[in-house]
Amino acid sequence: MPVEFIQNNILIIVIAIASGLMLVWPGLLQTGKRLSAQQTTQRINHDNAEVIDVREAHEFAGGHLPGARNIPLKELAGRIAELAAFKEKPLILVCSSGVRSGRACVTLKKQGFTDLACLDGGVPAWERAGLPMTREQKV
Repeated sequence: MPVEFIQNNILIIVIAIASGLMLVWPGLLQTGKRLSAQQTTQRINHDNAEVIDVREAHEFAGGHLPGARNIPLKELAGRIAELAAFKEKPLILVCSSGVRSGRACVTLKKQGFTDLACLDGGVPAWERAGLPMTREQKV
């Protein structure tokens, strides 16, 4: 009976397995810790963590965490030198969902950055927590 069920429903089973893998894939790529919005606030306030927003410039301009620097993911590898002063400092990477920030963690880890974390749920999670947003650019 179970073998017959599998044979008759192989396509559905393959789709279910593929869907499950797509859900966990971003977490597998990430090498940094995942922080809630509250934990992120604590790291910023108590550990003087630097926030790097890896969304595109137009997304960043629409609103971002106060004090965040915008370095879009596609530019990150070419702009590592800008972050050299923060190699030993806590960095929190932010995007709109966690996928791009996870990729940014991988890139920075390979470059020797040691204290990396991602805002779990990205900017929407920050907003849902009722935390402040700004449109000011950090210089």
